[in-house]
Amino acid sequence: MQAIRSILVVIEPEHSESLALKRAKLIAGVTQAHLHLLVCDRKHDHSAMLGVLKAALLEDGYSITTEQAWNESLHETIVDVQQAEGCGLVVKQHYPDSPLKKALLTPADWKLLRYCPTPVLLVKTSKPWTGGVILAAIDVGNTDGEHRHLHNTIVDYGFDIASLAKAQLHVISAHPSPMLSSPDPTLQLSETIEASYREQCKAFQAEFEIDDDHLHIEEGPADVLIPFMVHKLQAAVTVIGTVARTGLSGALIGNTAEVVLDSVESDVLVLKPEEIADHLEEVVTRH
Repeated sequence: MQAIRSILVVIEPEHSESLALKRAKLIAGVTQAHLHLLVCDRKHDHSAMLGVLKAALLEDGYSITTEQAWNESLHETIVDVQQAEGCGLVVKQHYPDSPLKKALLTPADWKLLRYCPTPVLLVKTSKPWTGGVILAAIDVGNTDGEHRHLHNTIVDYGFDIASLAKAQLHVISAHPSPMLSSPDPTLQLSETIEASYREQCKAFQAEFEIDDDHLHIEEGPADVLIPFMVHKLQAAVTVIGTVARTGLSGALIGNTAEVVLDSVESDVLVLKPEEIADHLEEVVTRH
């Protein structure tokens, strides 16, 4: 996260003092990243409001630029500006549609998460980050190179956020239920499955000084366990990775991430493996 030089902050005109801006300021205050504020609107002029925000942020010592743009749709506008400005992180607040859809992300948020090549921070709550809990969710059972690299990236970002917010980092990985029919004896008992998962976590535990009390290896489906642990720990941020389903031109998010994102009571930072990010960069630049 220290490598992020520029952050794109999506500003909703009717919520100019947004939580998205608050989170971006916290990150930029530590990383010295530049903030680029974007209003996506083709109909009304918001230059006065952006001018007021810019003046206040400059006075507070931030590096700041502003822009109003529109191209076809909300997510396309955001991705176009992210590419043009070279922003390494997009921060957007999630505004629930209606009481019925309160938890569910809007189609625009989903498309942004699918098509944006860089990490996206969706701000869902007003819970303070400082002194809180950051939860990094990984899938230790997947040991291929793409997943392993993604695990390290997730824990790395989790550690960075915990450092800048003076918060505690916890890591969770769900493991499958025992399979008595499995030819591999380590998959026949909960204890041996958990032990083997814990073994695989030792390297990053040593690197980031995460003790066993902050590592949660639990039996059950990830889409149930992650929201449960977010609630139990009262986590302020959940860091989660997405891996594309193969054969699709757009990087679609797996089912687990979709359910988790809608049901967690925290902000969510969504990361993608390098290969998918590179593929999305190509797709975006071709258009």
